Amino acid sequence: MQASPSALITGITGQDGAHLAEFLLGRGYVVHGVRLYSATDDTQRLRDILDHPRFHLHIGDLNDGGSLARLIRDCAPDEIYNLAAQSHVHASFKVPEATAQINALGPLRLLEAIRLLGREHEIKFYQASSSEMFGNAPAPQSEDTPFTPCSPYAAAKLYAYWLVRNYRDAYGMFACNGILFNHESALRGQEFVTQKIARGVAALASGHDAPALVLGNLNSRRDWGDARDYVRGMWMMLQRDTPDDYVLGTGQSYSVRDFVNAAFDAVGFTLTWTGIGVGETARCARTGRLLVSIDPSLFRPTEVNNLIADAAKARTVLGWMPETDFQTLVRDMVAAAMDNTQKSHGDDDWTNDNYARLA
Repeated sequence: MQASPSALITGITGQDGAHLAEFLLGRGYVVHGVRLYSATDDTQRLRDILDHPRFHLHIGDLNDGGSLARLIRDCAPDEIYNLAAQSHVHASFKVPEATAQINALGPLRLLEAIRLLGREHEIKFYQASSSEMFGNAPAPQSEDTPFTPCSPYAAAKLYAYWLVRNYRDAYGMFACNGILFNHESALRGQEFVTQKIARGVAALASGHDAPALVLGNLNSRRDWGDARDYVRGMWMMLQRDTPDDYVLGTGQSYSVRDFVNAAFDAVGFTLTWTGIGVGETARCARTGRLLVSIDPSLFRPTEVNNLIADAAKARTVLGWMPETDFQTLVRDMVAAAMDNTQKSHGDDDWTNDNYARLA
Protein backbone atom coordinates (compact mmCIF):
# COMPACT_ATOMS: atom_id res chain seq x y z
CA MET A 1 0.00 0.00 0.00
CA GLN A 2 1.43 3.34 -1.08
CA ALA A 3 1.99 5.83 1.75
CA SER A 4 0.12 9.12 1.62
CA PRO A 5 2.21 12.12 0.51
CA SER A 6 3.03 14.51 3.32
CA ALA A 7 3.44 18.27 3.48
CA LEU A 8 4.74 20.74 6.05
CA ILE A 9 3.10 24.18 5.90
CA THR A 10 4.49 27.19 7.76
CA GLY A 11 2.04 30.01 8.36
CA ILE A 12 -0.73 27.44 8.73
CA THR A 13 -3.01 29.78 10.71
CA GLY A 14 -3.10 32.39 7.93
CA GLN A 15 -5.45 32.63 4.97
CA ASP A 16 -3.25 30.74 2.52
CA GLY A 17 -2.16 28.15 5.06
CA ALA A 18 -5.75 27.26 5.92
CA HIS A 19 -6.85 27.04 2.28
CA LEU A 20 -3.77 25.02 1.27
CA ALA A 21 -4.19 22.59 4.18
CA GLU A 22 -7.80 21.94 3.19
CA PHE A 23 -6.80 21.51 -0.45
CA LEU A 24 -4.02 19.02 0.35
CA LEU A 25 -6.17 17.01 2.74
CA GLY A 26 -8.68 16.71 -0.07
CA ARG A 27 -5.92 15.16 -2.19
CA GLY A 28 -5.04 12.55 0.42
CA TYR A 29 -2.03 14.27 2.01
CA VAL A 30 -0.88 14.05 5.58
CA VAL A 31 -0.58 17.73 6.53
CA HIS A 32 1.70 19.11 9.23
CA GLY A 33 1.04 22.75 10.10
CA VAL A 34 3.50 25.03 11.88
CA ARG A 35 2.20 27.78 14.14
CA LEU A 36 3.81 30.19 16.58
CA TYR A 37 3.21 29.53 20.25
CA SER A 38 0.28 31.68 21.36
CA ALA A 39 -1.49 31.98 24.70
CA THR A 40 -4.67 32.77 22.78
CA ASP A 41 -6.42 30.62 20.18
CA ASP A 42 -5.25 31.51 16.67
CA THR A 43 -6.69 28.47 14.90
CA GLN A 44 -10.09 29.91 13.94
CA ARG A 45 -9.38 29.51 10.23
CA LEU A 46 -8.59 25.83 10.82
CA ARG A 47 -11.71 24.92 12.78
CA ASP A 48 -13.11 22.70 9.99
CA ILE A 49 -9.97 20.53 9.81
CA LEU A 50 -8.56 20.55 13.35
CA ASP A 51 -9.99 17.08 14.06
CA HIS A 52 -9.03 15.58 10.70
CA PRO A 53 -7.01 12.38 11.29
CA ARG A 54 -4.37 13.41 8.73
CA PHE A 55 -3.89 16.93 10.09
CA HIS A 56 -1.28 17.71 12.75
CA LEU A 57 -0.35 21.04 14.37
CA HIS A 58 3.15 21.81 15.64
CA ILE A 59 4.79 24.75 17.42
CA GLY A 60 7.64 26.35 15.47
CA ASP A 61 9.20 29.69 14.62
CA LEU A 62 10.97 30.93 11.49
CA ASN A 63 13.34 32.81 13.82
CA ASP A 64 14.48 29.51 15.37
CA GLY A 65 16.49 27.37 12.97
CA GLY A 66 16.79 24.55 15.50
CA SER A 67 13.02 24.18 15.84
CA LEU A 68 12.66 24.14 12.06
CA ALA A 69 15.29 21.41 11.68
CA ARG A 70 13.60 19.28 14.34
CA LEU A 71 10.22 19.66 12.66
CA ILE A 72 11.59 18.67 9.26
CA ARG A 73 13.40 15.70 10.80
CA ASP A 74 10.38 14.49 12.80
CA CYS A 75 7.66 15.14 10.21
CA ALA A 76 9.76 13.92 7.24
CA PRO A 77 7.65 15.83 4.68
CA ASP A 78 7.76 15.27 0.95
CA GLU A 79 6.87 18.93 0.36
CA ILE A 80 7.40 22.12 2.35
CA TYR A 81 5.30 25.22 1.70
CA ASN A 82 6.76 28.32 3.34
CA LEU A 83 3.80 30.66 3.73
CA ALA A 84 4.82 32.24 7.04
CA ALA A 85 5.62 35.95 6.86
CA GLN A 86 5.12 39.37 8.31
CA SER A 87 2.63 39.93 5.53
CA HIS A 88 1.43 43.51 5.95
CA VAL A 89 3.25 45.89 3.61
CA HIS A 90 2.35 49.10 5.46
CA ALA A 91 3.48 47.60 8.77
CA SER A 92 6.85 46.66 7.28
CA PHE A 93 7.83 50.35 7.27
CA LYS A 94 7.30 50.42 11.04
CA VAL A 95 8.99 47.08 11.82
CA PRO A 96 11.54 46.64 9.00
CA GLU A 97 14.03 44.60 11.03
CA ALA A 98 11.38 42.15 12.25
CA THR A 99 10.05 41.89 8.70
CA ALA A 100 13.52 40.99 7.42
CA GLN A 101 14.07 38.41 10.17
CA ILE A 102 10.90 36.55 9.20
CA ASN A 103 10.51 37.18 5.47
CA ALA A 104 14.17 37.05 4.42
CA LEU A 105 16.06 34.99 6.99
CA GLY A 106 13.16 32.63 7.76
CA PRO A 107 13.35 31.00 4.30
CA LEU A 108 17.14 30.83 4.66
CA ARG A 109 16.79 28.86 7.90
CA LEU A 110 14.37 26.43 6.24
CA LEU A 111 16.61 25.90 3.21
CA GLU A 112 19.66 25.38 5.40
CA ALA A 113 17.77 22.92 7.62
CA ILE A 114 16.79 20.88 4.57
CA ARG A 115 20.38 20.87 3.35
CA LEU A 116 22.00 20.06 6.70
CA LEU A 117 19.59 17.17 7.25
CA GLY A 118 20.74 15.73 3.92
CA ARG A 119 17.27 15.94 2.38
CA GLU A 120 18.04 18.48 -0.36
CA HIS A 121 17.26 15.89 -3.06
CA GLU A 122 14.13 14.51 -1.36
CA ILE A 123 12.05 17.50 -0.28
CA LYS A 124 10.27 19.81 -2.70
CA PHE A 125 10.21 23.39 -1.42
CA TYR A 126 7.75 26.19 -2.20
CA GLN A 127 8.51 29.81 -1.28
CA ALA A 128 5.69 32.35 -1.18
CA SER A 129 7.13 35.25 -3.15
CA SER A 130 5.13 38.38 -3.85
CA SER A 131 4.11 40.67 -6.68
CA GLU A 132 5.19 43.54 -4.37
CA MET A 133 8.76 42.70 -5.47
CA PHE A 134 7.93 44.30 -8.84
CA GLY A 135 7.15 47.64 -7.21
CA ASN A 136 6.46 50.19 -9.93
CA ALA A 137 7.91 48.18 -12.81
CA PRO A 138 5.82 48.66 -15.97
CA ALA A 139 2.72 46.48 -16.13
CA PRO A 140 1.99 43.73 -16.89
CA GLN A 141 4.64 41.96 -14.86
CA SER A 142 5.99 38.51 -15.72
CA GLU A 143 8.85 36.28 -14.57
CA ASP A 144 11.17 38.36 -16.78
CA THR A 145 10.17 41.78 -15.41
CA PRO A 146 12.95 43.53 -13.41
CA PHE A 147 12.23 43.86 -9.70
CA THR A 148 11.98 47.31 -8.08
CA PRO A 149 10.83 46.72 -4.47
CA CYS A 150 9.19 49.72 -2.81
CA SER A 151 8.92 48.53 0.81
CA PRO A 152 10.89 46.63 3.46
CA TYR A 153 8.37 43.82 2.95
CA ALA A 154 9.11 43.61 -0.77
CA ALA A 155 12.88 43.87 -0.26
CA ALA A 156 12.83 41.01 2.26
CA LYS A 157 10.72 38.88 -0.07
CA LEU A 158 13.19 39.58 -2.88
CA TYR A 159 16.11 38.38 -0.73
CA ALA A 160 14.24 35.10 -0.15
CA TYR A 161 13.42 34.83 -3.86
CA TRP A 162 17.11 34.95 -4.81
CA LEU A 163 18.02 32.53 -2.02
CA VAL A 164 15.60 29.96 -3.45
CA ARG A 165 17.17 30.30 -6.87
CA ASN A 166 20.67 30.10 -5.39
CA TYR A 167 19.94 26.92 -3.40
CA ARG A 168 18.30 25.42 -6.45
CA ASP A 169 21.38 26.07 -8.58
CA ALA A 170 24.05 25.38 -5.95
CA TYR A 171 22.63 22.26 -4.30
CA GLY A 172 20.22 20.85 -6.88
CA MET A 173 17.22 21.43 -4.62
CA PHE A 174 13.69 21.27 -5.98
CA ALA A 175 12.83 24.80 -4.87
CA CYS A 176 10.21 27.03 -6.48
CA ASN A 177 9.15 30.64 -6.10
CA GLY A 178 5.48 31.41 -6.54
CA ILE A 179 5.27 35.12 -7.40
CA LEU A 180 1.66 35.57 -6.40
CA PHE A 181 -0.35 38.67 -7.08
CA ASN A 182 -2.96 39.80 -4.54
CA HIS A 183 -5.28 36.99 -3.56
CA GLU A 184 -8.16 37.29 -1.14
CA SER A 185 -10.96 35.29 0.46
CA ALA A 186 -13.34 35.36 3.41
CA LEU A 187 -10.36 34.18 5.53
CA ARG A 188 -8.33 37.34 4.79
CA GLY A 189 -7.05 39.13 7.88
CA GLN A 190 -8.87 42.22 9.09
CA GLU A 191 -5.74 44.35 8.66
CA PHE A 192 -5.89 44.01 4.84
CA VAL A 193 -7.78 46.63 2.88
CA THR A 194 -10.05 44.14 1.08
CA GLN A 195 -11.30 42.62 4.33
CA LYS A 196 -11.53 46.07 5.92
CA ILE A 197 -13.79 47.10 3.05
CA ALA A 198 -15.90 43.92 3.15
CA ARG A 199 -16.44 44.15 6.91
CA GLY A 200 -17.01 47.88 6.82
CA VAL A 201 -19.65 47.55 4.11
CA ALA A 202 -21.38 44.76 6.03
CA ALA A 203 -21.45 46.90 9.18
CA LEU A 204 -22.77 49.96 7.32
CA ALA A 205 -25.41 47.84 5.61
CA SER A 206 -26.58 46.38 8.92
CA GLY A 207 -27.84 49.71 10.23
CA HIS A 208 -25.98 49.37 13.54
CA ASP A 209 -24.63 52.95 13.59
CA ALA A 210 -21.39 51.88 11.96
CA PRO A 211 -18.90 54.63 11.13
CA ALA A 212 -17.91 55.48 7.57
CA LEU A 213 -15.11 53.50 5.96
CA VAL A 214 -11.78 55.30 6.35
CA LEU A 215 -9.26 54.34 3.64
CA GLY A 216 -5.93 55.40 2.18
CA ASN A 217 -4.96 55.62 -1.50
CA LEU A 218 -8.05 54.81 -3.56
CA ASN A 219 -6.12 54.94 -6.84
CA SER A 220 -3.76 52.03 -6.16
CA ARG A 221 -4.49 49.25 -8.60
CA ARG A 222 -4.06 45.54 -7.92
CA ASP A 223 -4.58 42.22 -9.68
CA TRP A 224 -6.99 40.62 -7.19
CA GLY A 225 -7.82 36.91 -7.31
CA ASP A 226 -9.29 34.18 -5.13
CA ALA A 227 -6.85 32.57 -2.67
CA ARG A 228 -8.32 29.11 -3.32
CA ASP A 229 -7.21 29.35 -6.95
CA TYR A 230 -3.72 30.33 -5.87
CA VAL A 231 -3.07 27.51 -3.39
CA ARG A 232 -3.95 25.10 -6.20
CA GLY A 233 -1.23 26.81 -8.25
CA MET A 234 1.29 26.39 -5.41
CA TRP A 235 0.68 22.66 -5.39
CA MET A 236 0.89 22.43 -9.18
CA MET A 237 4.37 23.97 -9.13
CA LEU A 238 5.67 21.15 -6.92
CA GLN A 239 4.17 18.42 -9.12
CA ARG A 240 6.44 19.24 -12.06
CA ASP A 241 9.54 17.19 -12.87
CA THR A 242 11.78 20.25 -12.68
CA PRO A 243 11.65 23.27 -10.34
CA ASP A 244 11.02 26.78 -11.64
CA ASP A 245 9.50 30.13 -10.72
CA TYR A 246 6.00 31.19 -11.74
CA VAL A 247 3.82 34.29 -11.68
CA LEU A 248 0.19 33.68 -10.69
CA GLY A 249 -2.46 36.31 -11.30
CA THR A 250 -5.66 37.06 -13.20
CA GLY A 251 -4.24 39.56 -15.69
CA GLN A 252 -6.84 42.16 -14.71
CA SER A 253 -6.29 45.24 -12.58
CA TYR A 254 -8.78 47.08 -10.36
CA SER A 255 -8.35 50.10 -8.10
CA VAL A 256 -9.20 50.24 -4.41
CA ARG A 257 -12.08 52.50 -5.47
CA ASP A 258 -13.32 49.74 -7.81
CA PHE A 259 -13.26 47.30 -4.90
CA VAL A 260 -15.25 49.74 -2.76
CA ASN A 261 -17.84 50.25 -5.49
CA ALA A 262 -18.22 46.49 -6.06
CA ALA A 263 -18.56 45.83 -2.33
CA PHE A 264 -21.29 48.42 -1.83
CA ASP A 265 -23.01 47.24 -5.00
CA ALA A 266 -23.17 43.75 -3.46
CA VAL A 267 -25.48 45.12 -0.73
CA GLY A 268 -27.56 47.34 -2.99
CA PHE A 269 -25.84 50.69 -2.37
CA THR A 270 -24.99 53.16 -5.15
CA LEU A 271 -22.22 55.61 -4.29
CA THR A 272 -21.76 59.23 -5.27
CA TRP A 273 -18.10 60.28 -5.22
CA THR A 274 -17.09 63.93 -4.73
CA GLY A 275 -13.86 65.79 -4.05
CA ILE A 276 -10.29 64.99 -5.04
CA GLY A 277 -7.22 63.62 -3.27
CA VAL A 278 -7.46 63.36 0.50
CA GLY A 279 -10.70 65.36 0.36
CA GLU A 280 -12.51 62.71 -1.67
CA THR A 281 -15.61 61.15 -0.11
CA ALA A 282 -18.38 58.77 -1.12
CA ARG A 283 -21.98 59.09 -0.02
CA CYS A 284 -25.07 56.99 -0.48
CA ALA A 285 -26.66 58.24 -3.72
CA ARG A 286 -30.15 57.95 -2.20
CA THR A 287 -29.77 59.33 1.33
CA GLY A 288 -26.54 61.36 1.23
CA ARG A 289 -25.12 59.38 4.18
CA LEU A 290 -21.29 59.53 4.37
CA LEU A 291 -19.92 56.06 3.63
CA VAL A 292 -16.24 56.56 2.69
CA SER A 293 -13.57 59.11 3.63
CA ILE A 294 -9.77 59.34 3.27
CA ASP A 295 -7.07 59.37 5.96
CA PRO A 296 -3.63 60.48 4.67
CA SER A 297 -1.89 58.50 7.45
CA LEU A 298 -2.97 55.32 5.69
CA PHE A 299 -0.86 56.11 2.62
CA ARG A 300 2.43 54.21 2.31
CA PRO A 301 5.71 56.17 2.35
CA THR A 302 6.38 54.77 -1.14
CA GLU A 303 3.35 53.60 -3.09
CA VAL A 304 3.04 50.78 -5.62
CA ASN A 305 0.64 52.08 -8.23
CA ASN A 306 -0.30 49.28 -10.59
CA LEU A 307 0.25 45.53 -10.44
CA ILE A 308 -1.05 43.30 -13.26
CA ALA A 309 0.12 39.73 -13.73
CA ASP A 310 1.28 38.19 -16.96
CA ALA A 311 0.73 34.55 -16.00
CA ALA A 312 1.26 33.11 -19.48
CA LYS A 313 4.00 30.78 -18.24
CA ALA A 314 1.76 29.28 -15.55
CA ARG A 315 -1.04 28.82 -18.05
CA THR A 316 1.24 27.13 -20.60
CA VAL A 317 3.51 25.06 -18.36
CA LEU A 318 1.28 24.27 -15.38
CA GLY A 319 -2.12 24.47 -17.03
CA TRP A 320 -3.17 26.83 -14.22
CA MET A 321 -6.05 29.26 -14.67
CA PRO A 322 -7.97 31.29 -12.06
CA GLU A 323 -11.59 30.18 -11.75
CA THR A 324 -13.10 33.10 -9.78
CA ASP A 325 -13.60 36.55 -11.31
CA PHE A 326 -13.27 39.87 -9.48
CA GLN A 327 -16.98 40.56 -8.99
CA THR A 328 -17.62 37.07 -7.60
CA LEU A 329 -14.66 37.39 -5.23
CA VAL A 330 -15.93 40.70 -3.83
CA ARG A 331 -19.50 39.39 -3.46
CA ASP A 332 -18.24 36.28 -1.64
CA MET A 333 -16.16 38.35 0.79
CA VAL A 334 -19.01 40.75 1.52
CA ALA A 335 -21.47 37.85 1.98
CA ALA A 336 -19.14 36.22 4.51
CA ALA A 337 -18.67 39.54 6.31
CA MET A 338 -22.44 40.03 6.46
CA ASP A 339 -22.76 36.54 7.91
CA ASN A 340 -20.31 37.42 10.66
CA THR A 341 -22.05 40.70 11.38
CA GLN A 342 -25.40 38.96 11.52
CA LYS A 343 -24.10 36.42 14.05
CA SER A 344 -22.51 39.10 16.21
CA HIS A 345 -25.72 41.19 16.31
CA GLY A 346 -28.23 38.35 16.28
CA ASP A 347 -30.18 39.73 13.32
CA ASP A 348 -32.52 37.43 11.40
CA ASP A 349 -33.62 39.34 8.32
CA TRP A 350 -30.73 40.07 5.96
CA THR A 351 -31.98 40.87 2.48
CA ASN A 352 -30.51 43.37 0.04
CA ASP A 353 -33.76 45.33 0.22
CA ASN A 354 -33.23 45.79 3.95
CA TYR A 355 -29.66 46.95 3.42
CA ALA A 356 -30.76 49.55 0.89
CA ARG A 357 -33.50 50.78 3.22
CA LEU A 358 -31.07 51.11 6.14
CA ALA A 359 -28.68 53.22 4.08
